[in-house]
Amino acid sequence: MTANVEKYKEEMNRTSMRSWLILIMIIIGGMKGKAQEKLDTKVSCDFVNQYIFRGQHCGDVSIQPALGIIFKGLSLTAWGNVGLSNSNDTKEFDVTTAYSSNRFNISIIDYWLDKGLDAHSRYFRYNAHSTNHLFEANIGYHFNPISFQWYTNFAGNDGLKSNGRRAYSSYAELSCPFHLFQCNWTATAGFVPYQTTFYSKVNRFAVTNLSLQTVKVIKITKDFSLPVFAGITANPSNGKAYLIFGVTLHS
Repeated sequence: MTANVEKYKEEMNRTSMRSWLILIMIIIGGMKGKAQEKLDTKVSCDFVNQYIFRGQHCGDVSIQPALGIIFKGLSLTAWGNVGLSNSNDTKEFDVTTAYSSNRFNISIIDYWLDKGLDAHSRYFRYNAHSTNHLFEANIGYHFNPISFQWYTNFAGNDGLKSNGRRAYSSYAELSCPFHLFQCNWTATAGFVPYQTTFYSKVNRFAVTNLSLQTVKVIKITKDFSLPVFAGITANPSNGKAYLIFGVTLHS
């Protein structure tokens, strides 16, 4: 391995470590003086007919469990995906550290997929050029009712530019919730701003996600209700469209 590659590898590892340290400092700072406040725990599980991520098809029928701990505006969430109908579908385990205050939010997401640079699909492998982890930073603002979110990959198994260099792949979206016909709806428009192989090999600015989704709570018994959701997602950049349906179980 050349000296330049070694230097690049060390720099990416340092970048990842610095990012985690910054978030830990934010969490510690937010908790200071609030030790008596109550932590809230969230447990949920989605069952979906197909796994669509930002306009990309990532799998067929899937189960998606989640476990989160929330303290004021701070949260730590683990989320996973396992295909039920196709054993070759992506297996995913993500950990998100987030902070929100009023209309502002930031987060760092550690994505891990069973397919990537590591032939053995090891979770505890963080080498810059042989890991299945991907680290993404997010910043957003809620303008009421429209919200804007920006995401950028900064370390790990990122996409590439045509020259073979890291793309620092980014994605941005606008979303707007509204109530209509006794249901809660959300309209979303998302785009990739520049070239990357991470999002379906986008070569330039591309709209990758136009979606409309609704959620309706179905009352089963006096004490039990079941949220169901459905939506349509279109990806103009690759000419694909998907009909999505799912149910959510939560505590």
